[in-house]
Amino acid sequence: MRKLRFVIPYLVIALCMPTLTAHAQQTLTVAWAEWPPADYLQELSKDFTEETGITVDVVQIPWPSFQDQIFTAFVGKSDRYDIVIGDSQWLGRNSVGGHYIELTDWINENIAVDEIYGPAMTAFAEYPKGSKEYWALPAEVDANGYVYRTDLFNDPQEMKAFKAKYGYELAPPKTYKEMRDVAQFFTRPPDLYGIATYFSKEYDGITMGFQQVMWSYGGSYGDPKTYKVDGYINSDDSVKALEYYIELTKYSPPDAPNYYWQETLDAYKSGKVAMAMDYYAFLPAAVDPGQNPHYHDKSGFFIAPAGPKGHYISIGGQGMSISSYSENKDTAKKYMKWFMQKPVQEKWAMIGGFTPHKEVLQSDTFLDATPFNRAFAASFPYLRDFWAVPEYAELLEACQTNWNAAIVGLKSAKDALDEIARKHEAIFEDAGYYDE
Repeated sequence: MRKLRFVIPYLVIALCMPTLTAHAQQTLTVAWAEWPPADYLQELSKDFTEETGITVDVVQIPWPSFQDQIFTAFVGKSDRYDIVIGDSQWLGRNSVGGHYIELTDWINENIAVDEIYGPAMTAFAEYPKGSKEYWALPAEVDANGYVYRTDLFNDPQEMKAFKAKYGYELAPPKTYKEMRDVAQFFTRPPDLYGIATYFSKEYDGITMGFQQVMWSYGGSYGDPKTYKVDGYINSDDSVKALEYYIELTKYSPPDAPNYYWQETLDAYKSGKVAMAMDYYAFLPAAVDPGQNPHYHDKSGFFIAPAGPKGHYISIGGQGMSISSYSENKDTAKKYMKWFMQKPVQEKWAMIGGFTPHKEVLQSDTFLDATPFNRAFAASFPYLRDFWAVPEYAELLEACQTNWNAAIVGLKSAKDALDEIARKHEAIFEDAGYYDE
């Protein structure tokens, strides 16, 4: 019996060994939207698993429900997600709301911030803006760009006809005036139209498409210090910008008021338009023979044009944050530190990701990796973002609803902008931004 008493503990330990081994293989869960960069990250993360033994599961959530699912998980304080790769506009809401952990000290001690492109840190990591307080690291830096049909633009007869009509050479437009000319020139219904751009009221569709025009015409959302909106978003410059954007519908397919990133890409691949705007992260489909069999080898790329009073481009992409409810915060930090290493960023760029690492971004390896990477890199100096305050969702809804109403003819440009100004100031008032 005495021997048996000594044997039992060893038997218990032996029986527990499989369980202990199973727990040693930790899993880190990353939540992101359902799109190609999430596939790239899953592939890239195999290297992290090989180095550490930690499995990485990139959970992809369809874009239409992405925000709702993440915010619902946060409200329920769910520990399902360790890392969330969310839109830049989420920073205010999720930092103030306690859903992201603050990373300022950890980033300053572990990440070479000076190696990261400054506007990327500002857009995807910092809140409040200018505070140097960090809640994320840039994961996927994106922007709006344009793809165009080189078979049309380089056709001698088209070039001759364009110059005869407009007095200058046909080329990818560098200004919004030139864009209107080119869009008008190639509009030949019912088979061909000049342009496909964002007009949709889905999520942030028309906002991402129009705000860069508004900024480039001299308009703005408001004073970032006082949060005064009236006289900014509905200024004469903003009205001119929206009237211009409305005019583009004349050179777009009939169903264009519903266009966001998927629809503009589909319109281009079908040969319906001469040029189309989209996020660079979706443009691989334009040069993929499997997805674009007719025009993959007839596609060129250019950056969003300049306006009469400036040159600004809507920034896209997301930052990588750690959920306050994660039980694997230290592991998440280990993963984020690994991700920001230069060799990892080089591979991230090679497989299709858009890097915020300055040296990698400027390298020939990155610039030559795809036909559109040079245009993407050239866009960086002009990137600008929407409000990142906690109330951004309410502000965004007012923009989406009213700008789309102007596009479909339910409101004039001036009325739509006046209504946005009124709603935005009411939102800021209710949130206490104007309290003395």
